[in-house]
Amino acid sequence: MAVVKARDQDIAMLARLLRAEAVGEGEKGMLLVGNVGINRIRANCSDFKGIRTIPQMINQPHAFEALLHGPYYQKARESEKRLARRSVNGERHWPGKFSLWYFRPQGDCPPTWYNQPLVARYKLHCFYQPTAEECQNIYNTF
Repeated sequence: MAVVKARDQDIAMLARLLRAEAVGEGEKGMLLVGNVGINRIRANCSDFKGIRTIPQMINQPHAFEALLHGPYYQKARESEKRLARRSVNGERHWPGKFSLWYFRPQGDCPPTWYNQPLVARYKLHCFYQPTAEECQNIYNTF
């Protein structure tokens, strides 16, 4: 059962995002990107107030650099669509489980990003999550 509403075109859009942001980090890396995206839709806090759909989340200004500069924002493949559906259906993995931010630094992960603490690094990306007091919705069960 989906934790956010998603039409076929939304799944394809999310699949392209997963590929653009993390294709080099394998299936789990792409699922972690999906976790962050779905968390942003569910959060309704911080920079993500009023974000209710996959297109709103993906098209939020300055949200995903790979969409602007990445070579992989192409037609969705079936493998990425399956990963997108898993994300939409609520499959979550640490360190993206409750994260709202990730990025790929040149070196070490900074201890905070957008005033949120570092959770962990997965391959090349650092993941950051808010506290439950700041953003309860992402900690709620489905």
